Amino acid sequence: MNFKNIFILFCATVLFSCENNETIIESDNLLIGFWVAPIYDGETITFTRTNSLPTDSYGFSFIKDQKANFVTERTSGFCGTPPLTFFDRQGTWELNSNNLKIYDINITNQFGAEPVLWYNYQILEISETELVLEHIAVAQEIDHRNLMDLFNEIQNLSYSVSCSNAADWLITEYGAKACGGPQGFIAYSSSIDTVSFLQKIETYTQAEKDFNFKYGVVSDCSIPSAPISVECQNGFPVFTY
Repeated sequence: MNFKNIFILFCATVLFSCENNETIIESDNLLIGFWVAPIYDGETITFTRTNSLPTDSYGFSFIKDQKANFVTERTSGFCGTPPLTFFDRQGTWELNSNNLKIYDINITNQFGAEPVLWYNYQILEISETELVLEHIAVAQEIDHRNLMDLFNEIQNLSYSVSCSNAADWLITEYGAKACGGPQGFIAYSSSIDTVSFLQKIETYTQAEKDFNFKYGVVSDCSIPSAPISVECQNGFPVFTY
């Protein structure tokens, strides 16, 4: 029986034991159980213990057997726009002193060896009813922030000139979907330093390709529609298709 099958079997056992709606608390390890209803205060997250994971909101379950420590995150992913669709991500966890690390069992690092560190937390408080964590940024989050900083530079350059004459505006694609093809298109004025702007686009696109490969990112395979031209509306470039 492989690692994932063990995980599924053990999860089924735990879920069956919770059908009587009793909240199971292990006094030897208070982390074991279900944690939901996160309250965010900066980098601090406070969870409440419950007897199961909700179907339509965020939460963690931590379980343990003789072979490994398993965790399930019920999440809607990076999408924050309603209606949200929640799904489960499986991983493993380790606790050293008050440092809680969570690993994704479905993704290995670029060398194909160890699972990728998914979350890194410091446990500030834990009791039979409450879990308080301090979030510590991991490599993927730091790389993603750097990627977004670069994209913000590109957007700022694009918006640095007011659109008054559509003939002065050009269009280029940017970014890289994990499934292939660009993320989208962006307009820019011919009056800016176009060489520098397009170099930033190229740098960003390659950085996103590297990010997708490094962290096993998945995406849909839809192809964004290519705009035909630009119109100026209220000083902003608007695509026409």
